[in-house]
Amino acid sequence: MATPKSAAKPDAAPEVKVPLTPQWYVLRAVTGQEKKVKQYIQAEVTRLKLDPYVFELLIPMEKVFEMRNGKKRTREKSHYPGYIMVNAILRPEVIQIIKETPSVIGFAGKGKDAPPVPMRESEIKRMLGQFDELSEQGETMENPYHRGETIKVMDGPFSGFTGVVEEVDEAKKKLKVTVKIFGRNTPLELNYLQVERI
Repeated sequence: MATPKSAAKPDAAPEVKVPLTPQWYVLRAVTGQEKKVKQYIQAEVTRLKLDPYVFELLIPMEKVFEMRNGKKRTREKSHYPGYIMVNAILRPEVIQIIKETPSVIGFAGKGKDAPPVPMRESEIKRMLGQFDELSEQGETMENPYHRGETIKVMDGPFSGFTGVVEEVDEAKKKLKVTVKIFGRNTPLELNYLQVERI
């Protein structure tokens, strides 16, 4: 005999399908707070013993440098400001911890109240490939020089001279610069560390 529909429990919550394998999700956070959010989530996951469900929190970073007052300054910069990649099995308690974390806006996806949408396989490969590439790449200049820009030579025999950038070789991090010496234009080839913007 079939049970009548009215006999079903009216206040039973709909079941949420929890994937059995970890998947990558994109978490939106307040820009500049990504590291704090990552540390907070890791601490909460450890405290509540949910480590078997949260495998990795990733903030793709790249090292950039710039010249200031003749000195090279290096810093890390987020490649995707305001985003954290999460590799996890999103059980309801894990979702709750993440959403209640200070400075978290929510999961990237269909909407604020919609369930988190996992990344597509092509997006994961591209993101992880790009992350590996960034870690191998080393330092990049934050604001590369442009043709026609006026610079000051900070190092070498022409230190103190000003010149104009004629050509930029981003791969070799070299500039072809024209400097006036004794009233004549003299071409020089200098690397990024030997010059500074005026």
